[in-house]
Amino acid sequence: MEEFVVLVNPEDDVLGLMEKQQAHINGLLHRAFSVFLFNSKGEMLLQKRASGKYHSPNQWTNAVCSHPKDGETYLEGAQRRLREELGIQSELSEKFNFIYKADVGGGLWEHELDHVFVGHYEYESDFNLNKEEVEEVRFISMQDLDQEIAENPGNFTEWFKIILEEYKHHF
Repeated sequence: MEEFVVLVNPEDDVLGLMEKQQAHINGLLHRAFSVFLFNSKGEMLLQKRASGKYHSPNQWTNAVCSHPKDGETYLEGAQRRLREELGIQSELSEKFNFIYKADVGGGLWEHELDHVFVGHYEYESDFNLNKEEVEEVRFISMQDLDQEIAENPGNFTEWFKIILEEYKHHF
């Protein structure tokens, strides 16, 4: 089944729909969301993308990052993908949005108007991972995350590194 993304201008006015992979080939600006989940220790939840993903397979990234469907709010999309990818629910609050463009390899680009949400989640044993999307999950301290990214940047998605830096500028 084809998936479509919502193409927008920098003011978030809808320009139309495009098949997701084609939008990534063309590098066109589209709607996206990113979810950061933290536990009570302040550790961030990371997911390792499944090996079958068409770009950035087996790389670590934030809890969820995806695209709202046509007619769906950013928050509705973020909550939907938490259920679809991780099998969990969390109350989310939007913290900021920004535009970025990242080369994700293979002639593909992420060019997104990204709305960043933050939530809380505690229970490592409660995940029901969609193995077509997610290989595994783990919590990590921000200090250890910074060290891992510095030592092995190729283990992390390009957009996560950009979004994480933007997140740090806001908090």
